[in-house]
Amino acid sequence: MTKIEILGTGCAKCKRLFANAEQAVKALKITAEVVKVEDIVEIVSRGVMLPPALFINGEVRVEGRIPDVNEIKKMLME
Repeated sequence: MTKIEILGTGCAKCKRLFANAEQAVKALKITAEVVKVEDIVEIVSRGVMLPPALFINGEVRVEGRIPDVNEIKKMLME
């Protein structure tokens, strides 16, 4: 199963990225776990300096910006 993590402190941008990720999963009709990581120690330990960040299966895919639903869909299909 695909694991999608949104790393950020819970700001509006982080919430928007989380919503975009959920929409991408629904649009592709795939099984994926979408989780928020809001613990600052965890975020920093992963090397994220510009939240929000999008991780797919443990790999950072986007940092410091909000990809749209179509961009996330493309990443999930790779």
